[in-house]
Amino acid sequence: MALQALQSSGVAFRKILSHFPEELSLAFAYGSGVYRQAGPSSDQKNAMLDFVFTVDDPVAWHSKNLKKNWNHYSFLKVLGPRIITAVQNNYGAGVYYNPLITCDGRLIKYGVISTSVLIEDLLNWNNLYIAGRLQKPVKIVAMNEDVALRSALDQNLKSAVTAAFLMLPESFSEEDLFTEIAGLSYSGDFRMVVGEDKAKVLNIVKPNMAHFRELYGSILQESPQVVYKAQQGSLEIDKSPEGQFTQLMTLPKTLQQQINHIMDPPGKNRDVEETLFQVAHDPDCGDVVRLGLAAIVRPSSIRQSTKGVLTAASVWPGLSLVTLPPGWLRLWQVTRSDCPLEFWYHCSGYLTSPTAVEVHSHSDS
Repeated sequence: MALQALQSSGVAFRKILSHFPEELSLAFAYGSGVYRQAGPSSDQKNAMLDFVFTVDDPVAWHSKNLKKNWNHYSFLKVLGPRIITAVQNNYGAGVYYNPLITCDGRLIKYGVISTSVLIEDLLNWNNLYIAGRLQKPVKIVAMNEDVALRSALDQNLKSAVTAAFLMLPESFSEEDLFTEIAGLSYSGDFRMVVGEDKAKVLNIVKPNMAHFRELYGSILQESPQVVYKAQQGSLEIDKSPEGQFTQLMTLPKTLQQQINHIMDPPGKNRDVEETLFQVAHDPDCGDVVRLGLAAIVRPSSIRQSTKGVLTAASVWPGLSLVTLPPGWLRLWQVTRSDCPLEFWYHCSGYLTSPTAVEVHSHSDS
């Protein structure tokens, strides 16, 4: 099964995991600190390690983690685990990150997401944020026997293949496929414009072809939609309207809805299946799918990045809009209108309050 390729027995990762509460349904490490990347992120030895922890009960988990790792959190810690969980679940992409943490001599960043939120994202691509991370090679450090989660992880990989097929020509290479898959969660991502390396997708894929093959090989071998010649590294798919309609009908629900929204003229109110049938016959089918992906990724990436300014406040001394890097200042300007007013109202009050200053000093000591 493709899921098995995600698993790892890395002792170093499990040692880091021992510093956190144990109640995890899934924990994985990802990024340039785990898998070698080309370009600016090629220094794997000194790269930050990125983790995601999936928990069934975020309030209980944050409560325990606050007791063990109080200094990991920003000023939001004084508001308690319920408020932290509310920020986690209700803003951005459903994940709460604590960045720039030193653990066992390594710089790490870890995100916390609810198991139910992750399963929804894996199946429906509500945000394609953590689901997007899991479409690329990761190291699974811990996973329980949650059947629904395991099934959703596998379905996410199959959906990634289907979406990539729709954006590729009739014949293509493995590298073409894996580049499309790796780029799904970057479609419309604001960070690819203002901050992160624009060649990031190719830098991820090229040094890790073997890991992508391990992750997707069995899905490609078993898929009735493709002729996969593994020895030559080449693939062929059915680009007929009938073949594309079959693929469109198996896409995650949120992507189907976004495509319907893009293609449905005002006043028509066509159902999703009717719209997808039209798109299947459209020569620009792949471009429409790409627009649908961007409509999911852009708002979630903007809001999640904006939330990161707040959850990282305790580790950025003197944080203010004046001292933010240029890309982040642009992010603030763009996202003020994208985030709910009450989010900025509450958070701006905490950022400027005396309590926030006191907590900031405490966490730096």
